Amino acid sequence: MTDSNSPHLMQTYARLPVSFERGQGAYLEDTNGKRYFDALTGLAVAGLGHAHPRVTAAIAEQAGRVLHTSNLYGIPNQAKLADKLCAVSGMDRVFFGNSGAEANEAAIKIARLHGHARGIKRPTIIVTDESFHGRTMATLTATGNRKVQAGFEPLLPGFVRAPFNDIDAIVRIAENEDEIVAILVEPVQGESGINIPAEDYLPRLRALCDANDWLLMLDEVQTGNGRTGTYFAFQQSGIMPDVVTTAKGLGNGVPIGACLARGAAAELMQPGNHGSTFGGNPLVCAAAIAVIDTIESEGLCARATELGNRILDGLRRNLKGNNNIREIRGKGLMLAVEFTSECTHLVRDALAAGMLINVTHGNVVRLLPPLTLTNDEADELIERLSSLINRV
Repeated sequence: MTDSNSPHLMQTYARLPVSFERGQGAYLEDTNGKRYFDALTGLAVAGLGHAHPRVTAAIAEQAGRVLHTSNLYGIPNQAKLADKLCAVSGMDRVFFGNSGAEANEAAIKIARLHGHARGIKRPTIIVTDESFHGRTMATLTATGNRKVQAGFEPLLPGFVRAPFNDIDAIVRIAENEDEIVAILVEPVQGESGINIPAEDYLPRLRALCDANDWLLMLDEVQTGNGRTGTYFAFQQSGIMPDVVTTAKGLGNGVPIGACLARGAAAELMQPGNHGSTFGGNPLVCAAAIAVIDTIESEGLCARATELGNRILDGLRRNLKGNNNIREIRGKGLMLAVEFTSECTHLVRDALAAGMLINVTHGNVVRLLPPLTLTNDEADELIERLSSLINRV
């Protein structure tokens, strides 16, 4: 295997001992020619699978024309992508960055502008325990995971935390804090183990925001782009957010993030307030346009629901009676097998068996397979993972 380590790389990752050379659909091949079933897709990034022909063609065609100009000038692909994102979301305007963290930074800045416009000197955003919003200083402060924050103090002011899926806690905050301007929450928490809230959670948050003139801001970096069964997860709740962010699956591997806003929130950012050198350049927008067109033309949102239910049913059937399993859950193709104790060893076990999975929160196997799986591939995932787990 080709050594992908270097003494010149900062040691920010505990990398697994494998490097991949090529991929096709749901499979990757390492530098030794070993084939792997990819049930992780680069952490929900390659939603259309690897080397998708439509995305590949869009990237190649655009690379032969122009990669980058600047946001000082008009970018036709960016305008086209903004139109498509607003059409699929019902939002009004879009800011493009390079990542989910940048998209969430933009949302945080919108919330602060909203607060200052109301005369609030210290605008404060409600965030939730066990959340993950990124690793920039603002987004790691918003994140509800002490491990992400450790060593980077002092954290930024302007955030107050509530338990996830607990409306009463937010009501108490509203009664005791007079500088709240927004709520930032994931419709489904990904990094902490695919935590799915009650069906009325988002509608009740929407009502609280309306009653208090707060912005409802949804982090759909992982849940967006068809992964949960609708283009955005909020579309299953019957509400509209004021701000929604996304990234990951939007570019199928090229770095792009988007912060969408509607109504008054969409008008807060003005020239000079924010920017991004590379954000929304012609290349990444060409890829994202191809992603949206593919998701829509191939009905992949509905397909994510169908595949998710198939995989959940199969895992529940195969793992029934396994006392190591606490719960099997999911929404669309965000799937989790929660163990009663730590199961981090399964990542290396799966790797040795030719399968890529993730263990998050110490005891939750997280599955984020491509939306383009065939039924046979979904069944392969079920059988291979079940066999791995039942050997424990």
